[in-house]
Amino acid sequence: MPTKTLRIPTPDGVADAFAAFPDDDRRHPAVLVYPDAFGLRPELEDRARELAGHGYYALVPNFLYRHGPAPVVELPAHVKEAVRPALIAELLPLVEAHTTERVLRDAEAYLGFLAAQPEVADGPVGAIGYCIGAVLAMRTATAHPDRVAALAGFHPGFLVTDAPDSPHLSLSRLTAEVHIGLAEQDMKPAAHDELDKALDAAGVAYTTEVYPGAIHGFTMSDTDAFDPAAMRRHWDRLLPLLGRTLRG
Repeated sequence: MPTKTLRIPTPDGVADAFAAFPDDDRRHPAVLVYPDAFGLRPELEDRARELAGHGYYALVPNFLYRHGPAPVVELPAHVKEAVRPALIAELLPLVEAHTTERVLRDAEAYLGFLAAQPEVADGPVGAIGYCIGAVLAMRTATAHPDRVAALAGFHPGFLVTDAPDSPHLSLSRLTAEVHIGLAEQDMKPAAHDELDKALDAAGVAYTTEVYPGAIHGFTMSDTDAFDPAAMRRHWDRLLPLLGRTLRG
């Protein structure tokens, strides 16, 4: 299937990105895929190819482009649990510098880019994210309720915090259908309840689900956290969500 390595202009520079889409002459619904903290890499390119195989134009941006092209830190081919803490310590300052204001400026640029692509159909898009990417997807969906019809986050971090701009506090603007797939230790019960209450108040269709036995990072086959059963559940939840909301 066709793939492209891209450079997307934003108000703060140029973001490198990867796109995959079906090999035909039709236009297809778009899915904006936000990576985990380890960023754009072959694992996420494969995720985009899988989505393209199901009939979507999948765009994966390097959301840390302000710090350089992906990968912004040196990554091993497989992230073993022993090296994960050191990598996270290196990446955390870059993630923390990715403020809400930056997220929203970038989301505007990514959605504008998608709307201009000849392979992308008119109509709503999906926003999905992994780990910190779930935060970016949620902020994108709440800032653009007229554009984003599907929101999914897997092994998310920081959806419910004490910060005045915690992502869950903006859910009143949401119109998208939502699925949040959690590892067992991703969210404390009180935070999970707070997220569900915010989604209830938004009045949208949603599921928040703890994937049994899964640990944080369960969708990433290039890490020790990978869980094949949880990954299958991820696809079992994600593909019907995209089909209902983007194909209508």
